[in-house]
Amino acid sequence: MIILKTWVLRMIKAVFFDWFDTLARCEPPREELQSQALRELGVECSPQQVMRGILIADREYFEENSRSPVQKRSPEEQAKVYTRYQKTILTEAGVKVSEELLLKILMIMEEQFKRITFVLFDDVLSTLETLKQQNLILGLLTNAPKDMISAHHWLGLEPYLNFVVTSEEAGSDKPEPLIFLAALDRAGVNASEAVHIGDQYELDVVGAQRAGITPILIDRYNIYSEVTDCPRIRSLTELAQFL
Repeated sequence: MIILKTWVLRMIKAVFFDWFDTLARCEPPREELQSQALRELGVECSPQQVMRGILIADREYFEENSRSPVQKRSPEEQAKVYTRYQKTILTEAGVKVSEELLLKILMIMEEQFKRITFVLFDDVLSTLETLKQQNLILGLLTNAPKDMISAHHWLGLEPYLNFVVTSEEAGSDKPEPLIFLAALDRAGVNASEAVHIGDQYELDVVGAQRAGITPILIDRYNIYSEVTDCPRIRSLTELAQFL
């Protein structure tokens, strides 16, 4: 770890950030939406009870997506993935799962997500301000569609970001190297001069490593306690020790 910190301090010129659960989160929070959906179906389950299930389901989903992009699969295969996602949430919350319940909650959640917006985590703008003062090149690197991350304009990120690269523009999803290489090209730096921060191990850490970029895993909810092959932080305020 000490060697890594010294190397980063000497070499770093650009910092790339993932979008969801790294810089921004849903508003209302997903655990509140999930709890509300269950309540509509007569199942009392607090936001706190479903939170861990959501995080575990996220991890499983992104690991599955790294093997084969879900959005490129058939509608039937996509439905299976989303059903498994909900089943994981309900099982972790101790809710008795039935096919009928799964179908109903999928329909409710689909409607709810049409109305969500995004908010930044409290540590984002102050961290970006500090990095900008260090004359670092800052980029947003995400698998999210361009219309979803358009929020970065009105959330106040635009003055800090030098560029945004989406998987649509790069023609490749994380963890494939192409999207990371596109970010390096936009930043005008070598892989050894860049760091990528993201919340998903398979997408962000493995993907960055494949492209020769140093990864830093932001684990806001302590889901990846077993990870030891890269720095793991709980808040963006901890970036200072690596940059």
